[in-house]
Amino acid sequence: MKVYKTNEIKNISLVGGKGAGKTTLTESILLEGGAISRRGSVDGGNTVSDNTPVEKEYGYSVSSTVFYAEKNGKKLNFFDCPGSDDFVGNAVTALSVTDAAALVVDGRNGVEVGTQNNFRTVERIGKPLMFVINRLEDEKCDFDNVYNQLRETYGNKVVALQFPVNAGPGFNSVVDVLAMKQYTWPKDGGKATASDIDGAHADKAEEFRMALLEMAAENDEELMMKFLDEMTLTEEETIKGIRLGMVDRSIFPVVLVSAENNIGTDRMLDIMSIIVPDVTEMPAPKNTNGDEVPYDENAAVSIFFFKTSVESHIGEVSYFKVMSGTLKAGADLTNMNRGSKERLAQINVVCGQNKTPIDELHAGDIGAAVKLKDVRCGNTLNEKGCNRMHEEDPTLLIEQSKELRQTIVSGQGEFHLRTLKWNIENNDKIQIEYQEPRIPYRETITKAARADYRHKKQSGGSGQFGEVHLIVEPYREGMPEPDTYKFGNQEYKMNIKDKQEIPLEWGGMLVVYNCIVGGAIDARFIPAIVKGIMDRMEQGPLTGSYARDVRVCIYDGKMHPVDSNEISFRLAARNAFSTAFRDANPKVLEPVYDVEILLPADCMGGVQSDLQGRRGIMMDMSSANGLERVKARIPLKEMSSYSTSLSSISGGRASFSMKFSSYELVPADVQAQLLKEYEESKQDED
Repeated sequence: MKVYKTNEIKNISLVGGKGAGKTTLTESILLEGGAISRRGSVDGGNTVSDNTPVEKEYGYSVSSTVFYAEKNGKKLNFFDCPGSDDFVGNAVTALSVTDAAALVVDGRNGVEVGTQNNFRTVERIGKPLMFVINRLEDEKCDFDNVYNQLRETYGNKVVALQFPVNAGPGFNSVVDVLAMKQYTWPKDGGKATASDIDGAHADKAEEFRMALLEMAAENDEELMMKFLDEMTLTEEETIKGIRLGMVDRSIFPVVLVSAENNIGTDRMLDIMSIIVPDVTEMPAPKNTNGDEVPYDENAAVSIFFFKTSVESHIGEVSYFKVMSGTLKAGADLTNMNRGSKERLAQINVVCGQNKTPIDELHAGDIGAAVKLKDVRCGNTLNEKGCNRMHEEDPTLLIEQSKELRQTIVSGQGEFHLRTLKWNIENNDKIQIEYQEPRIPYRETITKAARADYRHKKQSGGSGQFGEVHLIVEPYREGMPEPDTYKFGNQEYKMNIKDKQEIPLEWGGMLVVYNCIVGGAIDARFIPAIVKGIMDRMEQGPLTGSYARDVRVCIYDGKMHPVDSNEISFRLAARNAFSTAFRDANPKVLEPVYDVEILLPADCMGGVQSDLQGRRGIMMDMSSANGLERVKARIPLKEMSSYSTSLSSISGGRASFSMKFSSYELVPADVQAQLLKEYEESKQDED
């Protein structure tokens, strides 16, 4: 294979919603780019993309596949990213090492939930974007409607480079306003024949061409002046304007394909080879010091590992991007993350699971190495004089929760977690069991209460003695300082000597007042009393959950000149606080989340009914282009299995995001059930 220079390399992520046809398009790209001689099919299970055992078992793409095509003296490195929202992390990783995104849109359905989610991901990372409208051969495809949806949703930055002559069954021809030619393909696809534009389409072609020229001219002052003077631009000038516009995301070009019939793919690759910016035209990445690292093939070598996989008969495969320099086979580099030395005896270019050895790769290119001894995802290998790059942002998170006493694994959905389980059990041969995560409830009080407790112990030698009297009440921000409390017929006047405001790491506040008078308790024992109170704040009496938003006044007590010590007062405070807390009408709080759901309009009834069954409260609804956006507040307890339910209701066409909002009181029946379950669990432990 030819070795490509840095300015001949373009890196593109194929993104889009589930079912948009990216895997089929990948097969067509590989065929037209010369990487394969025969296309596979999704139904046949022999595609380059869905090649891992888990993908073949589930019938979905679950990881991004790296492949390339050679076109017009350029190397186009592609990442075929999964369409499911569960695996958005693969798209994020791919976009972090590519220079542009091609967002594949299903021509039958137009702007779907998956389209919007992927657009937001690309927008957040700030990469150039073009749209590829697929399935032009389908009888349900309405190009004008889909194109108008794109412009209504994403603005006049969306500009078509092509429009179809005969969308629907029999589709085989487009008018290309970039080249101002009409392209027609054979019935079985492949190479197009270029001709003059049919007179029936001349007016529409001129309309589309003028819209394209205006958008291209806006990105360069010299081009703008020429366009205003002559009302035209050459094809080369138009291409220059499009490239500039893609870099600053002021233009989103649109091209057309029928991936199923391999129609339009060759022209799409032609267009990508000339309008997609190469790596030298994009902003340089930054190292860990925040310094830019230009893609300079003559600089010291630095390579960044963004993905690892285990492949049968090969072992561990490590994928990397050459960030600077020219990497040659046999290079000795230093792992900047782990401090070890690594020799890359062989480097490869990649098409799915097919790997071809190559002598060298230049800055900006994508490659893979096999069986490296000490390389992990996110590591950087350098020659002397380079700084390590930023590590990737994985979407699988693992946390040891002290509060819940569980190992919490967080992903993008149940399918994402199920795939992780499959990989661990089948690749690592470790059996694991998933359980539903416990809910981080909180406890608080709703009225004031008073209690005292004497801790006394005498068993020979030094004894233990400590007595604490305290009052608890609910805390709210801005409340007045404590003054007088009345319990029964007795009043308690508070004389404040000291105040501690303790922000709790689990949320909320504990405020403690020292109101001791007459030296009943030495000031040196106050820290021990506060520790005793904190002991019970960390394990509330109702469900064992963290307590929050409590104000405590320590107003009296007793001590012994010999037997009093810190542990005595800590135990006395713990028991006095626990008693007062129980008498203060305690309540359980549950975490409530703001949930935003994006869904097709025809699913609204099912989604609303499901939310009601989850104690959800609708907060807002809006709609655009046939899609509905629902905002609701739902208790975390009720979000269990929601991704599966939403997928079932919508046929996989809806998605949701959630963000913590606040802690709210649970309903009385829910609290009663929680208390019952906690008491039963304590009995089981005993």
